[in-house]
Amino acid sequence: MEKKMRFGIKSKIIIGYLIVIVCLFIAFIVLNSQISSLQKERNFIIDHDIEVHDLTNRIEKHLLDMETGQRGYIITGEASYLEPYNSAATSWEKDYNALYQLLNNNPNQQEKLEKIKGSIQDWVEAAGEPTIALKKENNTKELQQFFEKDPGRQYMDDIRSQFTSFRNVEKESTETRATELDEKNQKIKIGLYGLLLFVTLISLAIAIVLSNSIVNTIKEVTQTIKRITASKGELKGRIKVRSNDEIKDLGLATNALLENIEERNWLQTNIAHAVTMYQGIASVDKLAEKFLFTVSEMTQASFGAFYVREENDKGNLFVKQAAFADRKGDAGRESFLIGEGLIGQAALEKRTFVINDVPDTYQLITSGLGDVKPKSIFIVPVLFEDEVIAVIELASLHEFTVLEQELISQVIETFGLTINGVIRRMEIARLLKESQAMTEELQAQSEELQTQSEELQMQSEELRMINEQLEERTKDAEEKSFELEAAKEDLEEKAHQLELNSQYKSEFLANMSHELRTPLNSILILSEMLEENAAKTLSEDEEEYARIIHSSGKDLLALINDILDLSKVESGKLDILLAEMNMSELPDQIERNFSHVAEQKNVQLKINKAQDVPDIIHTDEKRFQQIVKNLLSNAFKFTESGSVTVSIQRVADHRLTTAMRTVDTDCWLEIAVADTGIGIPKEKHQLIFEAFQQADGATVRKYGGTGLGLSICSEFAKLLGGWISLSSEVGKGSTFTLYLPSLSNGLIDYEKVNFAYEEVAVSVEEAEPEAEITEIDHPVQPVESSLQDDENVFQDKRVLIVDDDQRNIFALKTALAKQGMTIMTAHNGIECLEMMENSEPFDLILMDIMMPQMDGYEAMQKIRGELKLVDLPIIALTAKAMKNDREKCLEAGASDYISKPLDLNQLFSVMRVWLVN
Repeated sequence: MEKKMRFGIKSKIIIGYLIVIVCLFIAFIVLNSQISSLQKERNFIIDHDIEVHDLTNRIEKHLLDMETGQRGYIITGEASYLEPYNSAATSWEKDYNALYQLLNNNPNQQEKLEKIKGSIQDWVEAAGEPTIALKKENNTKELQQFFEKDPGRQYMDDIRSQFTSFRNVEKESTETRATELDEKNQKIKIGLYGLLLFVTLISLAIAIVLSNSIVNTIKEVTQTIKRITASKGELKGRIKVRSNDEIKDLGLATNALLENIEERNWLQTNIAHAVTMYQGIASVDKLAEKFLFTVSEMTQASFGAFYVREENDKGNLFVKQAAFADRKGDAGRESFLIGEGLIGQAALEKRTFVINDVPDTYQLITSGLGDVKPKSIFIVPVLFEDEVIAVIELASLHEFTVLEQELISQVIETFGLTINGVIRRMEIARLLKESQAMTEELQAQSEELQTQSEELQMQSEELRMINEQLEERTKDAEEKSFELEAAKEDLEEKAHQLELNSQYKSEFLANMSHELRTPLNSILILSEMLEENAAKTLSEDEEEYARIIHSSGKDLLALINDILDLSKVESGKLDILLAEMNMSELPDQIERNFSHVAEQKNVQLKINKAQDVPDIIHTDEKRFQQIVKNLLSNAFKFTESGSVTVSIQRVADHRLTTAMRTVDTDCWLEIAVADTGIGIPKEKHQLIFEAFQQADGATVRKYGGTGLGLSICSEFAKLLGGWISLSSEVGKGSTFTLYLPSLSNGLIDYEKVNFAYEEVAVSVEEAEPEAEITEIDHPVQPVESSLQDDENVFQDKRVLIVDDDQRNIFALKTALAKQGMTIMTAHNGIECLEMMENSEPFDLILMDIMMPQMDGYEAMQKIRGELKLVDLPIIALTAKAMKNDREKCLEAGASDYISKPLDLNQLFSVMRVWLVN
């Protein structure tokens, strides 16, 4: 019979779709050309216009690099600033050529580019190269004249204007292209909508035709399935379909499903039967016999053996407990060890073996007519809690089907529990007989177990309550997390406010320094002159008054320096300069600085330096000396009798704490300053390290001081990587111990100083840290002898004092006039320039910095620039000594720099150097 041609649903649907695809293909060819054109224009906008803007920005960047490098080199003279200038000078022409080539289809833009190129070349020729050449020749005069006119700025403004015009034109061109692109896109949308309508109509027509051909066949299949359903569980009926399409495949699949369901029903029925037959069996051998009989009947097996695990001296052994179709008890071996034979291997690997190619030497199956070799062997382990407790072996004259193998596998899934239960029951029965003599003890244990059970129940309840509490805490933690996030934002806002407060504080301290040092300068100069009593017109009491005024002024200066030091430490802007320090010289320095103090107070000074102290350590010597001097000054101040002992030693390795070992250092030093003074109460030990604090009010009244010294020392010690400890007893004395590491690797990472906040630094850093110690290190020498040595140098010299403070002018004028100098004064930079233009030349100028109308910086620049007085000595004087004012003054034209309050010896020394030169 000729095979009927197959014309399935898929073929019908494919034909319908082919018709739709042909329509779509025709429309695609039409739309493709439009889309290609649209894509080309889009790519042109993306690639061309963005490249034009990128090259324009790069040319401007190169020009900015050239201008920055030029100005940086002119200002600093550093050749490294010419590197970006030279690099940009080479790179901008390459980018220009690329941009010019990119605009080959736009002559108007190319013309604008040529103008920009001309402007850039004009700037290079007029402002760039000439100024660099002048700087290389160190021709400061012509440079200043050039920048007074600054023709380069006009070139730069023109170039920026030209670039702006150029970019505006490019932007308009891009917008025009984008508009045209939108119009074409709209046309394509209309075409796509039309195509969608056409394809929809075609698809509806094809769907109607296909649905009619499919639905009729499905109805026939549905009627057949309903008849099978109405048969009330009888699954023998099958579906018959005449069409040769997917509906036929559906019928065949349904028939296969019915067969599968029928097999599953058979499987579930036999599993239920196997499970029910276990009930009431109390011994393993009976259970094994019953199992083998039942399974063999279900699977048509002809031979079988059942092995159960037993434990003996050799380990786990699988012993035969039952057999099916046994011939005189020789059905298999009596026992197997784990890994021995297929039984032992199945137990070892915990997996099933199915063997269909049975060897000729295998055990024969005996019947009444003879012996037959089996065709298939099935070996399966029985597991309980992932442990093999039994192994079953079956043999059959036919191959075990997949359904039969699945039946056995599902039966043994719960059979392990049954075997274990029977074994346990047998064990329990045995133990029950043995436990009759131990009934009372077991009863006691039972009561104890009951108690433990109740305790466990209580613990379980507590755990439940704890779990609920943890859930509540988790919710609280989530709420607190949101609160912390809000607090974080609040802290960030407060940190910003603190930063502003720090800036205001720094500005206040700078102004305070200026306002305090200005009158203090006059006080120190005039009191020092009165103390000398060169004219012998003052009595001894008046000389003592002058000395007291001068000493009080120096104490006030020390207080100002302490406040500024503490402010710098608190703001984190104090520089720590690590360098080598010679420790071998420290005892001599202490002896030299404090031996006179010890003699005056009749106190013994002892200095002990251990042999293991290294000669060289790495630290900030200035801050280290300030700490040691301050501790010694306090020791002598509060010691009326007895001794002050300085002990310098290296901290032994066994004394190093865990925190000290984490520091990368060569060694730790211990400098202890012990005295026999008044002592400090234990409850005040922490208080004295706070700013403006001492042990009590009585100490303040008796010994004086501000309470800043120890606070500053403590902060300095922390910055140097160490700390200060205190051991004291009232009436017996105190011992301050400084622990300090040698920082050869520079491990302390300090924040960079923020120069946006002004701080009073220069005079404080150049002066000795403590006023009292300074007096010990450098005893005040009479000014008279120094003045007499300079008398010939200063005689008839014309000196101009420029200062807006009449007190400073009076003090300086009085001191300088005694040396035979002719003094002229000006109150600001404008008066200074007028006097220099209208009077005889001056031999030297003392220039204040902070003045109204015209400050000292501008005045010195005009003296050097406009008046051409490059050799005239100008000494800058200021009370508002900022951190970089020395460099600023020298750059502005000053010959030298002195901060207020002035020391007359220092002033005369500097003046003598410049007048002699």
